[in-house]
Amino acid sequence: MPRGRYSLHDPHDHTPLGDEHFHCAPGPSGWRYVSRTVGPSGQQTGTVDLAVDELGRPIRLELHTADWQVRGAALDGVTWVRTDPSGVHADEGTARAHAFTGTSPAFLVATARLLRLTPGSPATRVRLVAFTDPVLAPRHVDQSWALMNSEAHATDNGPLVVDEYQVSALDTGERHTVHIAGDVVLAAPGIELEDLDDPPNVFP
Repeated sequence: MPRGRYSLHDPHDHTPLGDEHFHCAPGPSGWRYVSRTVGPSGQQTGTVDLAVDELGRPIRLELHTADWQVRGAALDGVTWVRTDPSGVHADEGTARAHAFTGTSPAFLVATARLLRLTPGSPATRVRLVAFTDPVLAPRHVDQSWALMNSEAHATDNGPLVVDEYQVSALDTGERHTVHIAGDVVLAAPGIELEDLDDPPNVFP
């Protein structure tokens, strides 16, 4: 079960946003990722708990920040409830989307798992519901994903296959590159893998 730490920063001006301490593992229903985020001062700023099934569909999502929380799952597209900590104010939402996304690296792994792309295959369009930090406001995003390269690297634990994805935002045309090995993001805009205790899990 990989455990590690990502450093997070603003992808535009590189302002440090803190760290995300995580662990992830395959389970009986698919794959689960749990993490807590801390700000530059060391104070906890939120948590992520994401479980996807064998096809990469979100069967449970829980996000928490200081003032908001979201619970969601795949149901007639995706469905979620956003509340304040007291639970007094609640907003329900549903969308004809494939999955969720956000600032956590977990969502990149989950989207890659959902699409199951192969090198050389055409780019695939995907509609996601993104929850923006720190208020977890939902918004719809359309992206295009393409697997540009898949390369094996020799390690002490055997070959490590690194997939290089090109992700495009369809509303702005902005493109960026994401590198994923198994269920761990090695590098992406605003994300750097700083520590990893165990090798990534390899999906079948």
